[in-house]
Amino acid sequence: MVTSIEQLQGLEQQRIRADFPVLQRACRDGRPMVYLDSAATSQKPQVVIDAEVDFYEKRNAAVHRGAHQLAEEATDAFESARVGIAKFVGASEEEIVFTRNATEGINVIATAMGNASLGRGGKSAERFRLEPGDEIVVTEAEHHANLVPWQELSARTGARLRWIPIADNGRLDVTALGSVVTERTKVLAFTHASNVLGALTDVAPFVESARSVGAITVLDACQSAPHIALNLTELGVDFAVFSGHKMYGPTGIGILFGRREVLEDLPPAVFGGSMVETVTMEDATYAPPPQRFEAGTPVVAQAVGLHAAVQYLSDIGMNSVMAHEHKLTEHILFKISQVPHVKILGPLTAQDRLAVVAFDVEGVHSHDVGQLLDDSGIAVRVGHHCAQPVHHRFGVTSSARVSAGVHTTEAEIDRFAEGLSKVRPFFGLGA
Repeated sequence: MVTSIEQLQGLEQQRIRADFPVLQRACRDGRPMVYLDSAATSQKPQVVIDAEVDFYEKRNAAVHRGAHQLAEEATDAFESARVGIAKFVGASEEEIVFTRNATEGINVIATAMGNASLGRGGKSAERFRLEPGDEIVVTEAEHHANLVPWQELSARTGARLRWIPIADNGRLDVTALGSVVTERTKVLAFTHASNVLGALTDVAPFVESARSVGAITVLDACQSAPHIALNLTELGVDFAVFSGHKMYGPTGIGILFGRREVLEDLPPAVFGGSMVETVTMEDATYAPPPQRFEAGTPVVAQAVGLHAAVQYLSDIGMNSVMAHEHKLTEHILFKISQVPHVKILGPLTAQDRLAVVAFDVEGVHSHDVGQLLDDSGIAVRVGHHCAQPVHHRFGVTSSARVSAGVHTTEAEIDRFAEGLSKVRPFFGLGA
């Protein structure tokens, strides 16, 4: 019999954990597995696995152009996924483009802008054209996926790459917007939440700064989409990307969001079937968004699986997700802070911070930290997390990282902290 709120919450957490088949397995000499690597890739609830299997078993077919029943059912499933995912992030279905991952989504934007800079796309694409002297602004906190494509676009067009620095507290230095964003800024690309520092970005000043000079905004929402209630329309960004595999969905699918009027003006980036209207031997015209950006066979089964994932999160309730993970963030920060000679990268409080915490153990390489924890059945991430400039900013080459999800418990964090406390003594470095 449930006699308290704490017991009720405990029962709910048990039910959520039971939804994830992989969490039921043991590892490393039969130890219960503690999975604390959700920021890299999330585990999948059974409903997501079942949705993909059901599609392949019952309605697998090429979408959009078939005249038979299977094609109709496959198309309905695919487009229903677009509608459901759009609703989850506060967008309209015409603003949702299916990609292979978030990295591809950013590259679609950058490549399309490169095409516009070559004169492709006509008059409507002029807003995306770059030339020498123009500027692209990113931040020092970016994942390589939201940095390298802009470096390449700068190299191709002669535009200058500039960036907003990270302050000592692990948050972006918003005051730098006034000097870094100028009348020559054409793109302002920034992370919603750092995959190393865990800090949530206040989007409003970035959007306001970009709008004041007519620049395009690009938001990396990979870390925020699974963990906070997201309304891209209210945020006011022009583009945003996120990945299915980080939000309990399948691998091999990402989402590119673009405001309808912006997508309509953007020229295509990948060419071939399914994104055209008419084709002759000399030329082609292109379909309207979102099909214009979905060349070739789309990610149909993966879209169906991602639809199941966002429905799963919606059934839990994103407010409940946020409340649970806020408590976990507090617990993670507290437990790590109790271990001597361990430096947390990023904000030291849970305010406007996700349960993504990278840390450096003095005198021990991150790979060794990860290996010792793995020996105890605890899975964490190690390395530079595709964010080398962030690590350079804080004077380390790599870090270990713990990240939580809807299924994570405080007891698992306690096990992690116990393992972490044994790392330095293992190497004879003392407590």
